[in-house]
Amino acid sequence: MSHLDDLFGQTGRVAFVTGASSGLGIHAAKALAKTGAAVALVARREDRLNEVARELEAIGTIACVIPGDVTDRTAMEQAFDTAESELGGVDILLHGAGIARLKRAERHTRADWDDVLAVDLNSSFELSQIFAERFRARDDADAGRIIYLSSVMGTVGNSVHRAVSYQAAKHGVQGLMKQLAIEWAGHDITVNSIAPSYFPTEMTVDPATGEIPPAMHERMQLFTPMRRTGRPEEIETAVAFLASRASTYVTGTTVPVDGGWTAW
Repeated sequence: MSHLDDLFGQTGRVAFVTGASSGLGIHAAKALAKTGAAVALVARREDRLNEVARELEAIGTIACVIPGDVTDRTAMEQAFDTAESELGGVDILLHGAGIARLKRAERHTRADWDDVLAVDLNSSFELSQIFAERFRARDDADAGRIIYLSSVMGTVGNSVHRAVSYQAAKHGVQGLMKQLAIEWAGHDITVNSIAPSYFPTEMTVDPATGEIPPAMHERMQLFTPMRRTGRPEEIETAVAFLASRASTYVTGTTVPVDGGWTAW
């Protein structure tokens, strides 16, 4: 439908998606592919990226696989080089890579803290710098979009897990998002975040069963007004909205995808 394409269509645009080998990162990439964007898939596990690339190509878009560590700035500069060479200038940065360390605060080591902040916060800043510098240097740049897959834990404390470094990192991402939105508002770059609550992903399921442990699942449901965890595909509409050319006047804000978690 042409009216929907006017609102959400991304044909001719290029998206750079990190954390694209698992969980919500995959569905973010799928959302962009469904709207017509070519997608650069970035994560450490090349075999998983190849699987995702085949899924996106089946949707009907072009995808390129770029293995890399988001905490390595040089590697990410090279990843942007590859994306630009294979797909064209990057219009959308969607940063979905993230990790957590589940320990009580008093047992958190400095190494735990540094590892989480490196992936969840520091790389958000560095990738945004790389994107903005290249976007602003392009003559054909149009409607730059930065989207962070953050978390409801960027606005509240965690009532299910003990993960102090994750909480600090996600709060930091929310502050970073707001400040960059202000500083880059004059450069046709919007900066927003999506805040999911609990979904069944590699970060939450037991590898032995493929399910969220029952006691944890019960607590997740308890704090969710809809009384269930999210379905991974439910992240896709928020991605399509924030990435669209038509979302010109939306910046510095967060879209919760949380079943009402933050409405209490």
